[in-house]
Amino acid sequence: MQADLQAGPETVDGSGGGLPLRGIRVLEFTHVIMGPSCGLVLADLGAEVIKVEPVEGDHTRKLAGFAAGFFGTFNRNKRCLAIDIKSAEGKAIIDRLLQNTDVLIENFAPGTMDRLGFGQAELGSRFPRLIYCSLKGFLSGPYERRPALDEVVQYMSGLAYMTGPTGRPLRAGTSICDIMGGVFGVVGILAALRERELTGRGQAVKSALFESAAFLMAQHIAGGVVTGGPVPPMPDRQGAWAIYESFPTNDARLFFLGITSNNHWRQFCALFGREDLLADPTLATNEDRILARSRLVPIITEIVACHTVEEMVEKCERVGLPFAPLGRPEDLQDDPHLNAGGRMLEVALGHGLSAKLPRLPVEIGKHEMGLRLQPQAPGESTEAILAELGIEIEEAEALQARGVVTLGASTAAGG
Repeated sequence: MQADLQAGPETVDGSGGGLPLRGIRVLEFTHVIMGPSCGLVLADLGAEVIKVEPVEGDHTRKLAGFAAGFFGTFNRNKRCLAIDIKSAEGKAIIDRLLQNTDVLIENFAPGTMDRLGFGQAELGSRFPRLIYCSLKGFLSGPYERRPALDEVVQYMSGLAYMTGPTGRPLRAGTSICDIMGGVFGVVGILAALRERELTGRGQAVKSALFESAAFLMAQHIAGGVVTGGPVPPMPDRQGAWAIYESFPTNDARLFFLGITSNNHWRQFCALFGREDLLADPTLATNEDRILARSRLVPIITEIVACHTVEEMVEKCERVGLPFAPLGRPEDLQDDPHLNAGGRMLEVALGHGLSAKLPRLPVEIGKHEMGLRLQPQAPGESTEAILAELGIEIEEAEALQARGVVTLGASTAAGG
């Protein structure tokens, strides 16, 4: 797909004219996923988000392999300002932007923003209405100075233990802790914005990877207490339902089926003409069926193996049984439900490529939380942002010549 894509309606500054966070300005000092995901949610909700990146561009743009899609995914609807924030002139420009900024987001290593002169204590005293959101590996406490990554906290929290089979811990298949930490950052920011309406003052907000992972593990912590024993990994768990797993179909695919109630059991037996199973008193209740799993699972396996995935989808959907064909990430671009109502956004990824990516997974009244700005090239909005500060093009070009800023080309490329 080509990257010369059109975005939706936008204001000059990229903010959402009628969206819930219109009028809120955010300065984003972030990279990779956790910080950018926080900024993405705020941008999609209508805030004007200015992504501050080095003059050479965010290093996330150049990541390969598993990380190749990070920049394009998490940086739509943002303006890119490429600037050397270590230089005196760069600091002065940031200082001028902060005078009209509501929220600052940063996910640098602990102490970095303090060394740069942009720490929360410093800025909070100078800009008392500023909401300062730090996205870190850990909240305040014994670990707060440790470096952390998504996979690190998946191991620490027990998430990797719960995901893989016994003896084979396995990280989840997406950057769940990074994204969750970013979203919890948004929750804190929205609460702080509401409190500022009442008090007139901003405050510090902090979200973290480890605590986000621990929050996800709360159900297993509680489960261990209730059962009085060690919690087994998900692949080895004692299920709450007799049939809650995937089965092979006759077209060599996998089909997940959940029979989680007695009504589901009756529907399943009627659907496949197995009145004999329905009449079996040893299979009458879910508890009975759990005890009979060693006998029941081979029967269900044989039934499903006689049908294609499409046939199983049609049958289960018709009677309301929980089901899912095994999908892959690339399948989602053409998923009919995700594409209904234009809910997939055609996002430019750079290098002439684009992908259909999901919108925010919420509906808020009749708001259209779509695509206003494609992920920008390094410094694509630098000239416009400087102009808004009263810096003429000649001075901007001089700043670029001195290595203070990058005046990026006006393209829709993502990197």
